[in-house]
Amino acid sequence: MSDNAAALAHFAARLAFETDVSDVAADLAAGVPGVVVVDSRSQESWDQGHIEGAVHLPTAEIATRAPGLVPREATVVTYCWGPGCNGATRAALEFAKLGYRVKEMIGGFEYWAREGFPVETASGVTRRPVDALTAPVSGIACAC
Repeated sequence: MSDNAAALAHFAARLAFETDVSDVAADLAAGVPGVVVVDSRSQESWDQGHIEGAVHLPTAEIATRAPGLVPREATVVTYCWGPGCNGATRAALEFAKLGYRVKEMIGGFEYWAREGFPVETASGVTRRPVDALTAPVSGIACAC
């Protein structure tokens, strides 16, 4: 395989199985049917804050609980803390083993919050100010 063919295959595969926080937020805002966002973190982490509307399903429970919680035809988007954590990758693997279409949300909850998207806690839904190191503070998409 040529270097170019290998690069094409590599990057096409990444885009098939990864998504970013901006794309997930856009899909949720547009009401794209069949998208189920799964938070694979612990109860304590979930309670600290999570994506509004996400399903809380720790990785260790996916094999037994996912079939009763997540429709088979769904596109599952997994997330964990952030880029320094591979929890979303492990959760995505568990969903793939069960035959689900699955993507990992790169950046995780950290970048979701840092980009100013809604965060749900027991106190309600809130938004943090946009971190200028992660997204344009104007609120306009980076258009990448």
